Amino acid sequence: MVDSLAVEEWIRVHAEPVGTIETVHERPWATVLRVPLAGGVAWFKACARVQTFEPRLTAELYARWPDRVAEVLGYDEERAWLLLADAGRPVGAFGNPPEAWLAALPLYAELQHGEAAHAQEHLAHGVPDLRLTTLPARYDELLQLDLPLEREDARQLRDFAPRFAELCDELAAYDVPETIQHDDLHHANLYEHGGCVRVLDWGDASISHPFASLVVTFRFLEERTKLAPGDPWFARLRDAYLEPWGRDLAAAFALAVRVGTFARPIAYMRQRVALPSEERPLFDTDFSTVLRRAVAQTVA
Repeated sequence: MVDSLAVEEWIRVHAEPVGTIETVHERPWATVLRVPLAGGVAWFKACARVQTFEPRLTAELYARWPDRVAEVLGYDEERAWLLLADAGRPVGAFGNPPEAWLAALPLYAELQHGEAAHAQEHLAHGVPDLRLTTLPARYDELLQLDLPLEREDARQLRDFAPRFAELCDELAAYDVPETIQHDDLHHANLYEHGGCVRVLDWGDASISHPFASLVVTFRFLEERTKLAPGDPWFARLRDAYLEPWGRDLAAAFALAVRVGTFARPIAYMRQRVALPSEERPLFDTDFSTVLRRAVAQTVA
């Protein structure tokens, strides 16, 4: 719970509300408020302990990349509060068209490439560390959990552990700099307004292999936009994303997507452990889907 009086006082330092500030949602990881302004709305976010790094990270990204993340009106690193200008509508409202990602992915790749120089700084301020060297040990941690999987699926994941470590080494050999990785890059977190696309909600981000970002993007292009796995759009989007990296990295991309499919449930552990027990069954609905997608990669 947030202190509503303290929050409103803080908001008024950075903006001028013209009506009632309303709670949009309260989740275990964050509370979001809608702030009516004379010219539109702003959005206040109070982050829970599991993602206290998000306000500072968002502000740092906005300072360096103001054309591709939401405008930051104010933030408080100590209290993990964030106030954002409205960024328009999520591309999911338009059906998650691949054309939106064709515009967004090169811009996002440029941001990632530029942020590699700040990776250590982000780690020092609490952004989770999912670099390749950490993943085999984190994979072992995942296997120690009571996973929402059938016994045979869990066995396949356990048997794959040695090969997973080899894949991490193979991917590291491509020498792509590890950097900020959004890790929830889908239709609800890409916004469009006036022809400009912006990436929002960096609370799942980590420092990891950049190409793994598209694991989530491609998943929802399949599930929501109904693109078939072999649709030419996937190669087109891959090439648009890779262009700013400046060399032929299609093989590295394919390997990163495979490794990233395992890294995704590893990332879920941080959120899952922070949940109250009564919240876990709902969370595990999606967690089990992510795990099954990893199981499928054991035989790829």
